[in-house]
Amino acid sequence: MDSIISIENLAKTYANGFVALKSTSLQIRRGEIFGMLGPNGAGKTTLINIVCGIVNATAGTVTVDGHDIAKNPRAARSLIGLVPQELTTDAFETVWDTTTFSRGLFGKPRDPARVESVLKSLSLWDKKQEKIMTLSGGMKRRVMIAKALAHDPKILFLDEPTAGVDVELRQDMWNVVRGLRDSGVTIILTTHYIDEAEEMADRIAVINHGEIMLVEQKAELMRKLGKKQLTLQLATPLAAVPASLSSYALELHSGGLELTFTYDTKSERTGITGLLAGLGEAGIRFKDLQTTQSSLEEIFVSLVSKRSAA
Repeated sequence: MDSIISIENLAKTYANGFVALKSTSLQIRRGEIFGMLGPNGAGKTTLINIVCGIVNATAGTVTVDGHDIAKNPRAARSLIGLVPQELTTDAFETVWDTTTFSRGLFGKPRDPARVESVLKSLSLWDKKQEKIMTLSGGMKRRVMIAKALAHDPKILFLDEPTAGVDVELRQDMWNVVRGLRDSGVTIILTTHYIDEAEEMADRIAVINHGEIMLVEQKAELMRKLGKKQLTLQLATPLAAVPASLSSYALELHSGGLELTFTYDTKSERTGITGLLAGLGEAGIRFKDLQTTQSSLEEIFVSLVSKRSAA
């Protein structure tokens, strides 16, 4: 799959000496949902703002569908829709007017049918003549997406798109984003919600302290870095783990009725067969067992904490 955004050695240092983004290289594939995951101040918004032409880079290059953002900024920017974190719409405009005006900003001719299509796709059609000040926070967020889509961009940046949105509306907006991807729009999503990245993204970049720590397919990331736990429900309580099983680093829980074994999914041998044999030799019987996989949140916290401690 070819890249629609190519970032090479991109860096940003502000006048006060603050390094917001270290030398960063990244390829974003055409038609994917790309998730950028990181804490506050990690550099996510700085990266977006440079690509969108809002902030000038200190070093490096960015091309958008073949257009260098420094040499041909108008052509590059015309391909991008941006939904920023802040709700920056004119409170006294109607939904229809602000969406139509946004299309005109990019030199696009008036196209009521296109604006209607955008508003309907975002469930805003029945709100088209309402002033933005009368809308809920979730609906205002949808208006921001409508404005970003009005000029038919190939790429859509969503910077914390569901911040402050209730759970039901978040699910609804996820469906909207999937629909956009299915229509051929490349989505770059930044989020604090781990479940949002886990639910939505095809690939995930983990960013911390202005540096991209890794970029992986979501499933591959969880396979490489995730650990599984085997939990055994014991038939009778166990006061302590027998010395013969000490090499397995077992943990006792629930008053001695649960025994937990953590193993690496990357290993050729998990050790489960030997553990079960050892339990039998020690006379420890269990009545049930289950396995659980590390969540993306656990993986993210582990990555960030390891890098911070380094």
